[in-house]
Amino acid sequence: MASLMDELLGVLRQEKQGYVNLTQLSEEKRTCIVAGDVDKLDSISSKEQDETANLKNLENKRVKILKDMAVVLGKDDEEVTISAMIEMLERQPSEQAKLVQAKDELVSQASEMQIANQQNEILLRHAMEMVEFDLTLLKSLKQAPETANYDKNAYNTGEILGNSGFDTKQ
Repeated sequence: MASLMDELLGVLRQEKQGYVNLTQLSEEKRTCIVAGDVDKLDSISSKEQDETANLKNLENKRVKILKDMAVVLGKDDEEVTISAMIEMLERQPSEQAKLVQAKDELVSQASEMQIANQQNEILLRHAMEMVEFDLTLLKSLKQAPETANYDKNAYNTGEILGNSGFDTKQ
């Protein structure tokens, strides 16, 4: 059981480091979004995908370790979680403290990464709105205004002025 606990603590530390790496990538991404550096943003997104895949593998490993612990303890798989293990380790305060610390650090780092991602999402949304505004502005600059010409039924004919905006014919 002690080796499983050591293995679990190691996986939790590795997961925390993965979230630290993702948080750093999110901060780099923020500067790229502000600077409009699309090429570097693409590179960072690729690194994020690799780190996320690594985190998924670590999560699977953590789940497997917890299942192994459940077998050793003679409990159901769903009953043995990190929180449940913390409660079970009441008689082993040093092991319990290590597990509590590893869990708290992991949760804290994951929350920090989530906040960074939310900030990046807001920045990206604003950047997209600005691009949309610029496109709309460019389209409107290329269009000439409609003239106030009406047909016999008092409907606007929708005729558009020429490029000069001034009709020299009379």
